[in-house]
Amino acid sequence: MTENTHTLPNGNVRRLERSRSDRMVAGVAGGLARYFDIHPAVYRVGFVVLTLLGGAGIIIYLALALVIPDEGKEDSVATAALRNRRERPWPLIGLALVAIAGSVLLSHATLWPHGDAWIPLLIAGAAILWITRHGTKASATSDATALAAEDSRRIRRVFKGIAIAFGTLIALFLVTAAVIAAIFHVHLGNGIGDRNYVVADAQDLRTSYKLGIGDMKVDLRNVQFPAGETSVKTRVDVGNLRVIVPNNVALRVDGDAQAGQVDMLGKTADGRNVDRHVAETGKRVLVLKAHVGVGKVQVTRAVR
Repeated sequence: MTENTHTLPNGNVRRLERSRSDRMVAGVAGGLARYFDIHPAVYRVGFVVLTLLGGAGIIIYLALALVIPDEGKEDSVATAALRNRRERPWPLIGLALVAIAGSVLLSHATLWPHGDAWIPLLIAGAAILWITRHGTKASATSDATALAAEDSRRIRRVFKGIAIAFGTLIALFLVTAAVIAAIFHVHLGNGIGDRNYVVADAQDLRTSYKLGIGDMKVDLRNVQFPAGETSVKTRVDVGNLRVIVPNNVALRVDGDAQAGQVDMLGKTADGRNVDRHVAETGKRVLVLKAHVGVGKVQVTRAVR
């Protein structure tokens, strides 16, 4: 493999290395500046401009960080990963993920929603390279087998930590969900998701409409209610409830929300344990009960 060297006028050889004394991220700009005898700000501005013009600056910087050795080291990250690919596979896997991420970004591939496949690949690859890094002294005094064993131990510890963190989050989520379900009387048996009921006539009208979690709309505008009182109960435990009533029926409505908002024919109130009522008289009366545990209740008349 060709050394990254440059011969000075006095005959000394200058080696291209990432700077340890002049670095903001990985020392690439500082190393290039020292090698070519140009101020590092020139390279830093160039990387920023290329990044703003499409993201290429990030890829070029990462590529240089991988192929240029750190100051005082013989091998770069890429060279070490390739040299010890059999004894230490983890750094090579990380390097491959970073390379794939760069390829996806440069080709504008759409393997991920909105074409962002490079983000998780880049994070995973960079994380593996970071986890399996070793200092100069450790690399010099340890053989590849010992380093490979240490790589595996580090990876296992990271995965164990991730698993514990993930399990903790799941447990917290389940506990929170159980508390909410107990406080607001959430009944998952009533269903999860969105529901849209458009009732054509009185024969299709149910006495109750219920939903556990989600948004529910009950459209009664086409119903010709018979004389007397007709009772309908509507309930959403967590979510939004909207009921549309016809113009030619009197209303006796009881709308409430344990936590949220109640919009009753344009009059709104919100907070905890909100109640709003409507009491009208007529030959045909719709007695409506509209309840939400957490969310919003909205009762509106159909537009003429």
